[in-house]
Amino acid sequence: MAIAEITKTLLTAKKAKGVTFAQLEEILQRDEVWIASVIYRQATADETEAKKLVETLGLPSELAEELTIPPVKGCLDPVIPTDPLIYRFYEIMQVYGMPLKDVIQEKFGDGIMSAIDFTLDVDKVEDAKGDRVKVTMCGKFLPYKKW
Repeated sequence: MAIAEITKTLLTAKKAKGVTFAQLEEILQRDEVWIASVIYRQATADETEAKKLVETLGLPSELAEELTIPPVKGCLDPVIPTDPLIYRFYEIMQVYGMPLKDVIQEKFGDGIMSAIDFTLDVDKVEDAKGDRVKVTMCGKFLPYKKW
């Protein structure tokens, strides 16, 4: 996956400062996953958020403006991701996508889950057999319109 130059700059500064996404969440008062999506240019920060982020990372204030420009979203290259962690989510959708669609539509009707009015949380669940990753997606249900 090609990473934009601004993303490289932000990630390099984040690493150099030794700051975590959880720490950025405390500073910006925004969810850590959302902050990561701003850094990867999949979300748009407002002027205050952008300034606070680049200031925290010790970067030139001119970079803040770039983070306020709506990005081109969903540009994974290649179409089937090869990174093992990202691929697992692709695999999950291949295996459970249709069952998930059926269960959602059985409960809500014909429609979709919004990826705009949406939150995504990642939690660590400690387990004696090995820690587990808990991913919670919460999106507004959008029924298909009849006309």
